[in-house]
Amino acid sequence: MTTSTILITGTNRGIGLELTRQFAASNWRVLACCRQPQHASDLQALAAQYSNIELFELDVTDYAQVAALSDQLKDTPIDILLSNAGSYGPKGYGFGDVNPQAWRNVLETNTIAPLMLAQAFVSQVAASRQKLIAVISSKVGSIADNQGGGGYIYRSSKTAVNQVVKSLSVDLAPMNISVVSLHPGWVQTEMGGPNALISTTESVNGLQQILLQAGPDQSGQFLEYNGNTIPW
Repeated sequence: MTTSTILITGTNRGIGLELTRQFAASNWRVLACCRQPQHASDLQALAAQYSNIELFELDVTDYAQVAALSDQLKDTPIDILLSNAGSYGPKGYGFGDVNPQAWRNVLETNTIAPLMLAQAFVSQVAASRQKLIAVISSKVGSIADNQGGGGYIYRSSKTAVNQVVKSLSVDLAPMNISVVSLHPGWVQTEMGGPNALISTTESVNGLQQILLQAGPDQSGQFLEYNGNTIPW
């Protein structure tokens, strides 16, 4: 039986680390990417536990490095290409106090990098069985759901990447590639903080089920970890 393969970015901690663990435990081949895998002790421990985890150094905003990794993996069909690496940016600011350079940095990681990753690995995804590209977004990127204001930097980066996902779902449909945007919930991670509502395990349990089942019928949708559809 041929093993299914998933490539995940941002696997050194939080949701990315738990995604790596759960897919490895489900006997998937996991191509786990992060900026400094040699310093990611939890990820190293997982790779020691599961022989089906392969570690790769990848800064998602270094597009030469992205292209080089794609070339290295050019003969590897990738069933799921999952953009998880993200940046929240500064906290505690409000209207009148937005740092434009910080905004650019977050947009680079959260919005531009997922598209560049998709462009770099589209051939490998097209050569697979499941043919799925997924992006970890956030419900705060929903325009319809924004009742609280603020959060200009992170909100806008996720709103923009949702548009990227929607366009990819249209453009890649002729290749039978499905593309989805996922909200993991408010998760107890370094980004989500200790007061978040759910654990990484609960979030990833739901995300994994969506990822395993997603296909053309879900393509172009914005989905919560529990399967609910989120308005754009």
